[in-house]
Amino acid sequence: MSKFRDIDESFNGRNFDREIVVLCVRCYPRYKLSFRALAKMMVERGLSLAHTTIMR
Repeated sequence: MSKFRDIDESFNGRNFDREIVVLCVRCYPRYKLSFRALAKMMVERGLSLAHTTIMR
């Protein structure tokens, strides 16, 4: 029995594709970007979302 959940179970019920979530989570601490900067990055990729969505 593993302590960690399956990676696919972590994304169940999410509104956005797994790649988008992983990209935001990866960029936030690595490049020290703000939530608003991440939201602007996603707009450039054709995805409209609020900075509070990333924060959650």
